[in-house]
Amino acid sequence: MTDWNTIFQNCWYIGNNFNAILYGVAVMFYLMSARLILNGRRAKPRRNSDKWLLFLNTGLIVMITIYLIAQNFFGQEMWVINEGYPGGSGQYYADHAAVWYQTLGSASSVVLCLMSDAFLIYRTYVVWTDWRVVIFPSILYCGAAALGIMTCYFSGRSNADFFVGVAPHVALSYSTVVITTNVLCTTLICGRILWIRRKMQTVGVGSAAARAFTTAVSIVVESMLPYTLFGVAYVATLGANSPVAILFLSLYVMFTMIILWMLMGRGWSQETTTMWTRSLDNSPTETKAPFTLSDGSLTDDPVTKEGSTGTAFAV
Repeated sequence: MTDWNTIFQNCWYIGNNFNAILYGVAVMFYLMSARLILNGRRAKPRRNSDKWLLFLNTGLIVMITIYLIAQNFFGQEMWVINEGYPGGSGQYYADHAAVWYQTLGSASSVVLCLMSDAFLIYRTYVVWTDWRVVIFPSILYCGAAALGIMTCYFSGRSNADFFVGVAPHVALSYSTVVITTNVLCTTLICGRILWIRRKMQTVGVGSAAARAFTTAVSIVVESMLPYTLFGVAYVATLGANSPVAILFLSLYVMFTMIILWMLMGRGWSQETTTMWTRSLDNSPTETKAPFTLSDGSLTDDPVTKEGSTGTAFAV
C-alpha cells in the first residue's frame, strides 16, 4: 500500500506542474488587462476604479509569483539537490518545512487569498448594490485575516510543519472561515443573477441584451466558482489529514484571476445592476439594457456604430 509521504510528494509535484500552467494563463491575463487599462487611459482619462483594478491585478500576480517560486524551489531542494538526504524526501521535508522561503510562500498565499476574498466581497456588493448584504461576509473576512496571520506564525516557527502539529489545526480553522466566506458570497452572487434572469424572462425585459450578463459562464466567472470549489476540496482533504491537500491548496491559490473578464465587457458593474433593477421595477415591456462603452458613454445597443462590441468597465 502506498504510504502517506509518497502520495504527498507526488501531489506536490503534480501541483507544481499545474501551477506552472496556470501561472502562464495568469500572466497572459495580467498583461492583456494591463494593456487594456493603459491604452484606455492614453485614449481618454479613466475613472479611479481602473487604476485600482490595475493595482489589484499587479498585487495578485506578485503574490502568485512568490508562491510559485517558493514551491518550486523547495521541490528542487528536496528532490534534486538533496536527493540522497538521510531518511529520504519525507525526512527532508520534516526537517526543513519551516525554512524562511517556505514561510514567505505561505504568507504570500494568505495575502493572495485575502486579496481575492476582498474582491469577491466587493463583487457581491456590486451585484446586490446593498451594503447590508456584505456585513456578515466582512466579519468573516476579518476573522480570516487574524487566523491567516496565526497560520503563518505557527507554520513558520523553528521545526514547525504546515501539515503537522498545531499549524494544521490553525490552518484548518483559517481555511474553513475563508471557504465559508467564499461559499456565502458565491451563493449570494449566483442567487442574485439567477433571480434577475428569471424576473427578466417573466416580464420580458431586456431579454436579448441580458444574455451576455446572465449566461452560465457569466455566473461561474462572476461568483469565482472554480476558486470556491477548489477551496472546499482543500478544506475537506486538510480536515481528513489527506496528503492530497497539497494539490488542492496549489490549485486553490492559483484560481484568482478574473479581472480580464470584467475589462472585456462581460462583468457586472453597479451601473449594470442598477439599470437592470430599474428596468424590472418600471418597465412592463421589452427594453434594452445599457452598455458602457470604452469612452465612458452609455448605449442601449451592445454593438456600436463602428461594429465593435462595447466594453463594460466595472465600478
